Amino acid sequence: MEIEMEAVPQNLPQLLEWIETRLEEADCPPKTQMQIAVAAEEIFVNIANYAYAPGTGRVTARMDISGEPPRLSITFIDSGVPYDPLSRADPDLSLPVEQREVGGLGIYMTKKFMDSVSYEYIDGCNVFTMKKYLS
Repeated sequence: MEIEMEAVPQNLPQLLEWIETRLEEADCPPKTQMQIAVAAEEIFVNIANYAYAPGTGRVTARMDISGEPPRLSITFIDSGVPYDPLSRADPDLSLPVEQREVGGLGIYMTKKFMDSVSYEYIDGCNVFTMKKYLS
């Protein structure tokens, strides 16, 4: 399953609806659906806001649900500026909000919500994959 679209924030609802439909078809529990939606939103919005700035470009999302127990894999592919969001250190949550560096909380939540995340730069494309068991 694959969807391709312009990487602009206005297309986020279309992406989330596409994901939600497939998760409901797979009888994914609501809490797991919410975690996947938050993670997908974080990755898509980062691509939309930063990958092609100040211009725009395209993003492809590929989804696979397979195995027993079922496991979801979503891969985001864009040809924007190379950037590995996993290379950034996790935010120090022990510090008060006003003392923390700006940014990084969304990818931290993505790492916490998903069972695994990975990044590669392949043939001029950023390839970010996140996986989660649905049970």
